[in-house]
Amino acid sequence: MFKPGKRIGLVAALAMTATVLAACGDDSGEAGNELTLWHYEGPDSAMGVAWAEAIKEFERTHEGVTVTFEAKGFEQIQKSAQMVLNSDEAPDLMEYNKGNATAGLLSKQGLLTDMSAEVTERGWDKLLTPSLQTTCKYDERGVMGGDKWFGVPNYAEYTMVYYNKDLFAKHGVEVPTTFDDLTAAMDTFVKAGVTPLSVGGKEYPAQQLLYQLALSKADSDWVNDFQTYTGDVDFHDDAWTYGAETFADWVKKGYIGKDSAGIDAEGMGTAFMAGKFPIMVSGSWWYGRVQSSVKDFEWDSILWPDSDLALGSSGNLWVVPQNSPNKELAYDFIDITMEKANQELLGNSGGIPVAADPAAITDPKSKVLIENYQTLVDRDGLAFYPDWPAPGYYDVMVSAAQKLINGTASPDEALDELAGPYEENLANIGE
Repeated sequence: MFKPGKRIGLVAALAMTATVLAACGDDSGEAGNELTLWHYEGPDSAMGVAWAEAIKEFERTHEGVTVTFEAKGFEQIQKSAQMVLNSDEAPDLMEYNKGNATAGLLSKQGLLTDMSAEVTERGWDKLLTPSLQTTCKYDERGVMGGDKWFGVPNYAEYTMVYYNKDLFAKHGVEVPTTFDDLTAAMDTFVKAGVTPLSVGGKEYPAQQLLYQLALSKADSDWVNDFQTYTGDVDFHDDAWTYGAETFADWVKKGYIGKDSAGIDAEGMGTAFMAGKFPIMVSGSWWYGRVQSSVKDFEWDSILWPDSDLALGSSGNLWVVPQNSPNKELAYDFIDITMEKANQELLGNSGGIPVAADPAAITDPKSKVLIENYQTLVDRDGLAFYPDWPAPGYYDVMVSAAQKLINGTASPDEALDELAGPYEENLANIGE
């Protein structure tokens, strides 16, 4: 999720063409070579910083090749990728969301290049752990965990609890170590007239919070059944029911503002970074941006308390559209983002690298970010994202969470809304 992510500079609904970087004459003596690149990371995010440097390195090592970079919004690519990739407007290389509903669907439709041979030849498979490879590989049904590589990530991600240390100190609130501590902290803020949680119900953040609440009562088998169709899924089981009922209760208690149904992810993040809310539950894709932007207060982060599971996975994928005329150049760019120098830059900028030397990550906050990620990996705690299982499920999840916020659906009704499209997709998954 975004990415998700997005975002986070990542879901900014922008469609702007950035500076075109150019050099002169290539090794073959041919002029006019071009690599078109799309991604939706903000320029001050860890990935944005690292990939800007990767563009410079690519230009330095590919004489005569012009890189045309276009910044796209997460929502923009989410909604238009299928149409664009099925046309002659497709870029050569693109960041795209992972999961059955996105990269899996496009792979099934033949819109993405099978990179399996390239992955082996360039050794990318040796850099990615088995858990990270799950979201890169899809079967003929478009279900992740398959046998063919349709994408490669160069970072990882997870969600966490960001908190404003100054607001906690001002209101005498201790850093939560248990779930009861977390709710007690939010009660204290509410009594002081402060809405505790910065939430974006218009896009991915609210649905991710709903899923996290359900995950706190689930286990890895529950996750696998939901994400990879390995067992029956009951949307009125204990975990989903707890998630929906608790989410609705948090709205009633004032933990979540009723106006958040109309707030997007960017609005959620900027409000937290402006010091307007003491807590934000969101992903590591925000980390570098918070790290570089927040100057007026002290902040930190913790893993969601009293839960072995948290949303997380590999980062979004580099995918090569089937219509790309410059696939070798695309592979070369991916290669640069996997090199140690770029990985270490990403890690020290607030991202989670997949192939960096841990000793090279010297920034203190970045070390905490990576250590917490490793804690989740060690306990098999990465539970993916709720919108992955079915095409169009992102909008379904957003709608259900919004209805819980504005009170137009009961928890049972919201869960029914989640069940219908999931079950319909499951019935058609083999087609």
